[in-house]
Amino acid sequence: MTHADDLRAWAKGVYTIEAATELLIRGFGGKFAAPGNPWVHTSNEPQGPGQVNAWIDFAALPEEVGVLSGGERRFLLLAASLAEDVPVVLRDVIPGLDRENLNLVLAAIAHAGGSHEHSDVRFNEDGSMALGKGYLDSLHRWPPVLRVVQ
Repeated sequence: MTHADDLRAWAKGVYTIEAATELLIRGFGGKFAAPGNPWVHTSNEPQGPGQVNAWIDFAALPEEVGVLSGGERRFLLLAASLAEDVPVVLRDVIPGLDRENLNLVLAAIAHAGGSHEHSDVRFNEDGSMALGKGYLDSLHRWPPVLRVVQ
């Protein structure tokens, strides 16, 4: 398993943490999900199945982003706010994102909201409900991975 796989396994089951983790894995070439960042933790010894090998301390991000560029700082604070109780003002963070990272943020918000698990419920003319094809696709899919931390 790769480091990115370990992070995904740790986040699995909580959409907001999954989304924030995926942002760090995919954004800026994955450099903010890499070991060595003060918010990224790895175990000293490889763990067995079902054990945590790596995790991200999203609550620590606001204290650590001061030396980064404005775009990097905005991106990381937005990820932290998805995963933890880190307040951000969208008006301040969204306009400073480049197109590639904005695309990731849109996918993260759709994932955090669970849109990939929404049922295809339809309303008939009489007001009754009917289930369509099962689950709907995400409102905004994750873009193809171009570069990612291993």
